[in-house]
Amino acid sequence: MNKGLVKMKKFAVDDVYNLIFDVFLVLGIPADEVKICADVLIESDLRGIESHGVGRLKMYYDRIRDGIINPITKITKIRDHAAIATWDGNNGMGQVVSFHAMNEAIQKAKKYGLGSVAVRNSNHYGIAGYFTKMASDQNMIGLTVTNARPSMAPTNGVEPMLGTNPIAFSAPSDCEFDFLFDGATSIIQRGKIEVKARENAEVPKNWVIDNKAEYMTDPQQILKNLVSQTASFLPIGGMEEISGGHKGYGLATIVEILSASLQTGSFMHQLSGSEGGKKVPYKLGHFFLAMDISAFTDLNNFKHTTGEIMRQLQNSAKAPGKDRVYVAGEKEYLKGVQIRKNGIPINDALLKNINIMIDELRLEKQKKVFR
Repeated sequence: MNKGLVKMKKFAVDDVYNLIFDVFLVLGIPADEVKICADVLIESDLRGIESHGVGRLKMYYDRIRDGIINPITKITKIRDHAAIATWDGNNGMGQVVSFHAMNEAIQKAKKYGLGSVAVRNSNHYGIAGYFTKMASDQNMIGLTVTNARPSMAPTNGVEPMLGTNPIAFSAPSDCEFDFLFDGATSIIQRGKIEVKARENAEVPKNWVIDNKAEYMTDPQQILKNLVSQTASFLPIGGMEEISGGHKGYGLATIVEILSASLQTGSFMHQLSGSEGGKKVPYKLGHFFLAMDISAFTDLNNFKHTTGEIMRQLQNSAKAPGKDRVYVAGEKEYLKGVQIRKNGIPINDALLKNINIMIDELRLEKQKKVFR
């Protein structure tokens, strides 16, 4: 594989946003909900998270056209008691369900100090950090987790049982950006493998194993084996307990419980998207929590203390050859400044998928931009 052969073009943020908006609109998503979906995807690209931005658009496109995702999102409120609610997303757009769920958690936190919403029967919701930032933008702490189709093996195992099961946490500070951690509990996730495949780049050998516990490095083969359930991502910490793999495995299981048990939802192999060889909805579960900081302490004191934690970490002693210590949310903030200025990078493989959607949906305005 030769990454140097990959051609890359940069497109204005507004052009990419308009493409995402138009694709979702033609697919039948209501205009006000299209804005939510497009905002989540473009925020991913702005933060330099290529795996969940416009690079994911074809996935949603295919699933909506295959009838796996309902473009009309209808939320059923199963339970609602004081600071707690349980919702059913009825296989609607994950971004739409999640936007409203986190907003509900925020409103409950304003009233009760804490607010939480558990969701079942939803879909891939994009970057988790988008929803926690909704809370930190309101001077609250935000937390969300979601389960996902099985792709990660438990420690000492080779069968994909758990999803990548990300955890996101945001807190406001007196720095120029929020503290925002958003990461899978696996070492890597499918979107990054897809990026490697588009770049013709090998995967580091400690990311993925086959069903004989051998490392895999060919991204195209990994993607095929993930479908056949003969490849597995490794949890944070890797294959062995001595390197802490059991910790990533344990965190992923916590996410599975919060995303399935509270809402009587689906879990592990029930999330595979396939039954009897036929494609079916993924039935993902999410959990959202908002905490009103002012109910605990003075908001300005909280922001200053959090800022001091971040600054002291940034100013701590650096390892040889390293010129900077980062905190969660910093790289993405800096990346966003550059991407807004220089545009969103799109390689030839992704551009090909974009043009398939443009042609099939007859988006004439977009042809002028992405040809």
